[in-house]
Amino acid sequence: MTQTYLAISVLGNKGTKEVQTSMLYAFCPDCQHKWRLNLDRPLPKSGAGSYVPCPTCGAKRAIAHGELPDLSIGHLDCDAFYASIEKRDRPDLIDQPVIIGGGHRGVVSTCCYVARKYGVRSAMPAFKARELCPDAVFLPPDMKKYQREGYRVRDMMRALTPDIEPLSIDEAFMDLSNAHDMHGKSPAECLVMLQATVRQEVGITVSIGLSYNKFLAKIASDLNKPFGFSMIGAAEAVDFLADKPVRMMWGVGPAMERKLHDDGITTIGQLQERDIHALQGRYGSIGKRLYYFSRGEDNRRVEQSTERKSLSSETTFNEDVAGLDELTAIATRLTARVAGDLARKEIAGHTVVLKLKSSDFKIRTRNMRLTYPTLREDVILDTALTLLKKEIDGTKYRLLGVGVTDLFAADQADPVDLFAETAAAIATDNAPTEDETPDQRKIIDLPRPTAEQLRESLTRRYRLHKKKIVRQQRFRF
Repeated sequence: MTQTYLAISVLGNKGTKEVQTSMLYAFCPDCQHKWRLNLDRPLPKSGAGSYVPCPTCGAKRAIAHGELPDLSIGHLDCDAFYASIEKRDRPDLIDQPVIIGGGHRGVVSTCCYVARKYGVRSAMPAFKARELCPDAVFLPPDMKKYQREGYRVRDMMRALTPDIEPLSIDEAFMDLSNAHDMHGKSPAECLVMLQATVRQEVGITVSIGLSYNKFLAKIASDLNKPFGFSMIGAAEAVDFLADKPVRMMWGVGPAMERKLHDDGITTIGQLQERDIHALQGRYGSIGKRLYYFSRGEDNRRVEQSTERKSLSSETTFNEDVAGLDELTAIATRLTARVAGDLARKEIAGHTVVLKLKSSDFKIRTRNMRLTYPTLREDVILDTALTLLKKEIDGTKYRLLGVGVTDLFAADQADPVDLFAETAAAIATDNAPTEDETPDQRKIIDLPRPTAEQLRESLTRRYRLHKKKIVRQQRFRF
């Protein structure tokens, strides 16, 4: 199919050429009408102007793009998920600024779009959120309810494709390359219908980004929130990214952003001008990623399952705590939660992690790697307390967390000590009875452990071995 592009300027292998008109494919989510139209101007990526009116039903939210039939990688993101669920269940809060989390001294888990107008953001300290939005309604999170509703949305996604990669309870990537074969519709049509189904059956809105790779699909889903549908095609990717800030790129956090700014790089377009060797030499492996991402290239596949990397539990105190006894009691409760979650999920942790946040918001993270993976509460607690005692120096803490990382299957946890069991058995069997003298004790013919048992006890390997699937790379890296 001939490549078409919304914008007037198209960057190709032979330079830039001017396009006077663009042929777009359009689809109406209300009446499912499909048609083609020609425009002499590019459609904006956000706002009301990013949609076109339907000539059949008059709806104002028809989607249009020159590559609409071909784009197949989607990213779905629930809009202000926790707050939206609470507003759905409490209609009296519809027009109110709602903040989830916070408490007396905690942080904001999420907030609705009304609260965001006041400057409230996720992870903001609760006292700051109250200063910005004094009339906000603070609600404690109900994680069981959020998980239940999140799984409902995920089941709807699975009805479209098995190729789903969850990023959290409220967002996931989807690969709809087989949409035509499975449903007789384009990926865009399937996602539009999914968006409407979630709104009707779950009672919340989701925003969807559609592109030809994961990097751009995730960017697209943020362009037109809430209840947005945005697309980024291959022909426009380079020009679209050129004036965007570097922090928009996956992997660029605050520290990396400062480093790029110190080097005079503030926009993605400036990265496009850099040589790959220069970027890699300056920033290491992430420099190579920045080079390709800035050009709209991303070879990551949508993985059907992603392994959990850690499991933890933490709490923020109503008052600062400095004493070991109080902190120990809190760590004990948190460890019980972690051990319970490990048992339910049938996983074990090889490294115990302790997290502390001081009264001046400085974070201390300490960890200790165990001899073997464990899901035993006593082992995790003993290790956490060992780490905690080293941090008792008079500092007052406002938060404490306990967790495990380097996760393994439960059947690889807490291996049996064959020699300890053997010694115990010998001591028990050889103990004289009341009627026996020491000279009458039985001589036990101890069975020799097999080579496999010795290997398991002495040199056990704790890594999961999975067959690596060799995949053809879409791009050069």
